[in-house]
Amino acid sequence: MKIRFLQTVLFALALVPFVRSDAAAAEEPSSARYVCPEWFRDAKFGIWSHWGPSSIPGLGNEFPKDMYKQGTPSYQWFLKHFGHPSERGYKDLIESWKAERFDPEALMDKYKAAGAKYFFTVATHHDNFDCFDSTHHEWNSVKHGPGKDIVGMWRAAALKAGLRFGISSHADDRGWNYYYNATLSDTSGPLAGKPYDGADPANRSLYNMPKQPKESPPDSWCQEWLLRHTELVDKYKPDLLYFDGGLPHGDYGRKLAEHYLGAGRDVVINIKSGGFVRDYERGGATVIMDGPWQDDTSLGGWFFLNDPIADFHSKSKDAATVIHTLADVVSKNGNLLLNLPQRGDGSLYPECVTVLEELAAWMPVNGEAIFGTRPWSTFGEGPTPLPEAKCMNELKHPLSWNDVRFTRKGDFLYVISCGVPDGPLKIRALGRLGVGFDSIELLGSSEKIRYKREWEGLTIQPVKEWPCRHAVVFKVRLKS
Repeated sequence: MKIRFLQTVLFALALVPFVRSDAAAAEEPSSARYVCPEWFRDAKFGIWSHWGPSSIPGLGNEFPKDMYKQGTPSYQWFLKHFGHPSERGYKDLIESWKAERFDPEALMDKYKAAGAKYFFTVATHHDNFDCFDSTHHEWNSVKHGPGKDIVGMWRAAALKAGLRFGISSHADDRGWNYYYNATLSDTSGPLAGKPYDGADPANRSLYNMPKQPKESPPDSWCQEWLLRHTELVDKYKPDLLYFDGGLPHGDYGRKLAEHYLGAGRDVVINIKSGGFVRDYERGGATVIMDGPWQDDTSLGGWFFLNDPIADFHSKSKDAATVIHTLADVVSKNGNLLLNLPQRGDGSLYPECVTVLEELAAWMPVNGEAIFGTRPWSTFGEGPTPLPEAKCMNELKHPLSWNDVRFTRKGDFLYVISCGVPDGPLKIRALGRLGVGFDSIELLGSSEKIRYKREWEGLTIQPVKEWPCRHAVVFKVRLKS
């Protein structure tokens, strides 16, 4: 326990920019009393629909902001497809979002088959657009764009499939000041000085018209935010609520958290600044964490598959990278939340379908090494250096079959080889000085396992036929 404690302290120090101060901790009294439900710790794997109007262009993650920056790829795309932002703007892109191929039940069937135990959807992103039937905000997906209650449709599909349902909100201060550039104008060219559409008071309810780039929202806007989000949790009753940062807007965020937790349900709050269940965007732990946590990532970009602007975090991952990330995260007491980008029409990119199909083949064979497990005394071993512990520093390629991760359930230890061995697999932690065991089997195979245990490690010989691709799991019965 002392070693684990020291590891956790070192990990926390490596994340200083993301660790809350004592003052911040004092601002979140509900988190001190919060206990994460066991169903979340058992679930291990969720899928996210990080989807909205920004999925139409398929460019940078900050499209609504960047389209108002003269000369950027987003600006050029909008100029070509919609016209100059002094005449038309993001509001018009919203209206063009029809989600005409959106079939949440068919998608949820694919997600469940791929092993997901919970599902997330975006309720409102930085663009100040509510993807639900909001009675407190004019700009919502029922009144504009698709004419559909996106969150409600996702919820019905998730519950029908037997998955837990989660909602993410990204409307922190960025929900107020995100469109500052929309109130400006071109700095050169024939339309220089002509205000963009965000400067028109008629569009204030979407763009807000802040006077400074990072202006804090006024109380009136925060009060509306609280009404919007209270309605959100009351109407859709999510099992999980995710904030893209800490609890937003001071007392308003704390009131929402207390209201949500006070409903008497076993719910999860994911935040990035400490307290509740800690979330690390595209990154995570290098040691076993004492408490549950979550790594949220995407198969590519957040609203699209591959980023033509060359964001190195937004290159499409293959199934092996996803499975190895899952094994790594779970071995350290975490959950993995994976976004599968959708096109603006609601359909998945072919690469997403391929990964889902490969997960659906891998999970029935090896899922018992993932779901309902807890960490062992060490998370794993192997030759591949781990990324430094912090957000935005995830695995971007597969590990090797010599990299192993450990999980445990009852009397069984699961040894996950992050690949398919093409030679003897040596596991140092199971040498003669290590824990005792009675038997070893390979999940998905009836073939007898040949192994030799020496002081320096346990060596497992390859089998004639491996049961799956991407990663294989040895199930070890420990001596009691």
